[in-house]
Amino acid sequence: MKLLMGYELILILVVLFLAFFALAIDLWSPDAVLLTALVLVTVGGVLNLEQALRGFGNSTLLALGSLYIIAAALRESGALDRASEFILGKETRSIRRILIRLCPSVTLYSAFLNNTPIVAMGIPAIRSWSKKNRVPVSKLLMPLSFAAILGGICTLIGTSTNLITHGLLQSHGMPGFSFFELSLLGVPCAIAGLFYLIVISPKLTPARRDIRYQEEKKRELLVELEITQGANVVGQSVEESGLKTFPGFYLSRINRDDREIAPVPDEEELRAGDHLLYAAQGGVAAKVPDLSGYPGLQLALLPPREIKSDRKMNRELHQVVVKEGSRLVGATIEEGKLLDRFGAAVTGVRRKGKRIDQPLGDFILHAGDVLLLDTGRGFRGAYEETPDFFLTSEAGGEGPGEKKNIKEQRPGGKDLYVSVAVLFGVIAMAAFGGMHIALAGILGVVVLLTFGVIEAGEARESVDWTVLIVIGAALGLGSAMEESGAAEIIASWLVEFTSAYGARTVLAGVVITTVILTEIITNNGAVALMFPIVLSVAESQGFEARGLFIAMTIAASMSLITPIGYQTNLMVYGPGNYKFTDFFKVGFPLQITLWAIVIILAPIIWPM
Repeated sequence: MKLLMGYELILILVVLFLAFFALAIDLWSPDAVLLTALVLVTVGGVLNLEQALRGFGNSTLLALGSLYIIAAALRESGALDRASEFILGKETRSIRRILIRLCPSVTLYSAFLNNTPIVAMGIPAIRSWSKKNRVPVSKLLMPLSFAAILGGICTLIGTSTNLITHGLLQSHGMPGFSFFELSLLGVPCAIAGLFYLIVISPKLTPARRDIRYQEEKKRELLVELEITQGANVVGQSVEESGLKTFPGFYLSRINRDDREIAPVPDEEELRAGDHLLYAAQGGVAAKVPDLSGYPGLQLALLPPREIKSDRKMNRELHQVVVKEGSRLVGATIEEGKLLDRFGAAVTGVRRKGKRIDQPLGDFILHAGDVLLLDTGRGFRGAYEETPDFFLTSEAGGEGPGEKKNIKEQRPGGKDLYVSVAVLFGVIAMAAFGGMHIALAGILGVVVLLTFGVIEAGEARESVDWTVLIVIGAALGLGSAMEESGAAEIIASWLVEFTSAYGARTVLAGVVITTVILTEIITNNGAVALMFPIVLSVAESQGFEARGLFIAMTIAASMSLITPIGYQTNLMVYGPGNYKFTDFFKVGFPLQITLWAIVIILAPIIWPM
């Protein structure tokens, strides 16, 4: 490794600082930030183009892409549906009893499948089950995410982070992980974590109603006006009519022929028969709007409104969570054009556990925002694979009144058996057959395509390309840190602060630094950037590096104290009606416990 002490070293440190800052303030999505950082260090001469793009040719990306497709096939074949039914099965109001069924099962599944589809399938099933059994959904969704995280640290394919370190070890001439090598440390962590989730977390997780219930209570406070035949405003736009606001009120939505329009564009033309629904600024109306000067506009309903009558047979109510890297992130709701693109009216938004009480058209969306949508029938089936959001409601939607007994039909039969056989086959080839996980995964995808379990187009759509871009760009930045000497400099700082107290303190420094980076730049980016630093630490101190790399890898997936460090936490954040601090309250004791297990056991299993 060459050590460039000129501007190249300064450039990479400045670029990394700016990238961390941009991610911390949520300036852009992680893939955009890290890709921009990679371009800057390449243009600056730290890397040539071939070196910069080498990360995108890493076998890890191929392996991960194939595993995404296998997980999609399991979902489409109905395998994950049947798993959810088995777990949630019996009726009970005991939180611990359902957690005993839920958490170990999710951890086991997540050890062999990407945890994102497991959590995505679990959220609507748990929300429906919780409503039926009158159990606060907030008691179950955070444990769902944490249990999935615990499963990911147990095997080579449990999470993308493990595959990244595996690929980096091989690219540096060291043996990669065996399939179950991480289990030596991951399983003790998982056992301790499951005990915590089942026994202790019920005392710490909040007991909050589902956000749909709270939203309907807010809807009861809307004031409804009707435009009658011959009204002066018929044919005018909302802006021209002056009906966008009244003193103390703003136009929330328009109901037209049992179809919701929300948010309402300024240019929307008003028609006779339209029902205009107004929300009070501040939440509660102390008076009704003054309709003088608006002939033909009459008061239709005053709060409290009867929401059951709002249920239409050709409409569905759904919840979605905006994905990281979605085209909606950074756009206003009006710019997102959800009504045009998805036929969905946005009737409510929640962020960080709080309802947004303001006109929604100009509201700028962030990853993790929960949107409450009024949609046409079949919305889940049509948009379940969209890259813009996660659906957290079941087929048929949700809402007040009688529950519609609509169940999404998955193929089952041949498709189910083939997809399950492919999963076990890939595991067997990688674990016992000596085949590289990327090759085993590709063979599995070929079998799925051959038997028609999944179509080529569906396979492409199932891959989370944002994650692959983050990994490729982060690997390139890791190479830049090695080439510039930045990794060596940062490693020397880490050693200086920790080495005086022995090898375990150095290990603790690696673990804590990795966890902090995970909360800022995602677990994949943290591993890619920490790898050269850990390598330099091991070389400078004469340590056997294996235990350090495994501790770093497992620590990168221990994102338990914020909702933004790990994708599954972000997915349950809104649907669970959590506050930001809830994750720290529940996750911090578990985080400390797992850190202690890693720091104590890693040097025993892999002597340093």
